Amino acid sequence: MSLNKLISKLTKENLWLYILAELSVKPRYAYEIAKIIREKYGIPTAKVTTYVVLYSMKREGLIEKKIKSPSLSNPSRKYYGITSKGLKVLEESRVFLRKVLDALTPKPEENVKEPLNSGEVGEEGYRHHAKPGEAK
Repeated sequence: MSLNKLISKLTKENLWLYILAELSVKPRYAYEIAKIIREKYGIPTAKVTTYVVLYSMKREGLIEKKIKSPSLSNPSRKYYGITSKGLKVLEESRVFLRKVLDALTPKPEENVKEPLNSGEVGEEGYRHHAKPGEAK
């Protein structure tokens, strides 16, 4: 349950972050973005969700929309590209996520405890359990 919540929060609820990452590489049209989100990141999203997120990002100034003129071989398409504000927010987000991951990762000098079993915590914290042949 907890892992599923985390996955949902870091994926579906933060599609804008994945979209910014992709748009930082090159401008794309909405259908292409939705396809990449599904295939590359494994996030199942409805196309309408992608559009809703794109419109919200555009209002925030994170991306901009350009219309590519039609040609004989291609219809007109609306391409989305990242703005300088979007690049800044993307980098700040990456830094934040790295800090969170670093904070969650034990340092080599920290002792990683064994899993807690019921009734094993006193006021001083974990109680030491002697291993076979070890004095208590």
